[in-house]
Amino acid sequence: MDAGGPGPCVDATPGAGSGRLTPVSVIPAAGTLPWRRRDGQLQVALVHRPKYDDWSWAKGKLDPGEQPCVAAARETLEETGLTVRVGLPLPTAEYPLLDAVGRPVTKRVHYWAARVTGGSGILEHEIDEVAWLDVKSAHDRLDYARDRRQLLALVRAERDGVLRTWPLVVVRHAKAQPRSRFTGSDDRERPLDAVGREQARAIAPVLEAYGVQRVTTSSSARCVSTVEPYTRAAGLKLRRRDSLSEEGFEHDRAGAAHELERLLEHADPSAICSHGPVLPTLVDLLIGRVAEGHERGGYLTEELHTAADSKLRKGETLVCHLTGRGPEARVVGVERVYN
Repeated sequence: MDAGGPGPCVDATPGAGSGRLTPVSVIPAAGTLPWRRRDGQLQVALVHRPKYDDWSWAKGKLDPGEQPCVAAARETLEETGLTVRVGLPLPTAEYPLLDAVGRPVTKRVHYWAARVTGGSGILEHEIDEVAWLDVKSAHDRLDYARDRRQLLALVRAERDGVLRTWPLVVVRHAKAQPRSRFTGSDDRERPLDAVGREQARAIAPVLEAYGVQRVTTSSSARCVSTVEPYTRAAGLKLRRRDSLSEEGFEHDRAGAAHELERLLEHADPSAICSHGPVLPTLVDLLIGRVAEGHERGGYLTEELHTAADSKLRKGETLVCHLTGRGPEARVVGVERVYN
């Protein structure tokens, strides 16, 4: 369901008689293109809104403080009754409209490809029909030309063999109590502070949106506490590894990369949580896995290099979308999410 408020933006439209830029509100929204294959054909799910008598993608406004990927999964569930795992990012849509009092605003909708993982399919909100259609039928039924851009990107990804992906989420631990204030004798026991605990709670729905099933973390308390809210809620085993801690990394720098390679072998939706000094080694390994010949390969490599250089901010996640497994695993998409 649509909820949430606008945020500030600047539109290059001169103000009345001023010649200056006029502030225009941006309404952030998110949605998905659920897809499947039936009888050898690619199908996508469209929704019909009786209020507007139109066919479009499942989407809606962000709740206050909500991440777009989280909103995309939530809105899809609310509008279709289907639980989805957010996948490869698709083009963003922006279009003008008028708000409730007639002021011009811009709606910005972030989209992802998505796979259905469950749900009843019961329609309870403003949608009265969900239709699974082949590509041509979907293209013809969509009421807005802007919606065809996401469809074409999804078709192109399927053609290039990069639509069926799995996520690997690299997490830097949330904000911890400063070393200067920690009175314990073992830095590995240093806990999260109040901000860090809030970040950990915010990371949990991000991992849920990407359908993370396997979580490996540094054995240090600040890393464990960062991902534990998610593993507890999801009923998942939390794999603690000394090799991902700062101390373990100083002793054996190959150990952290080995843990990441194990996740590449499993090729399950996964998360790995570690520390600033360790993250460049993990990200460098992923840079070597960027798909050769990918049309956005240069962009992906640049994004990963930026992430490695910055070591991510505390509480930040780097979402890598991969195809294949083991030695054949290749990065075909990258996102950064900061709570």
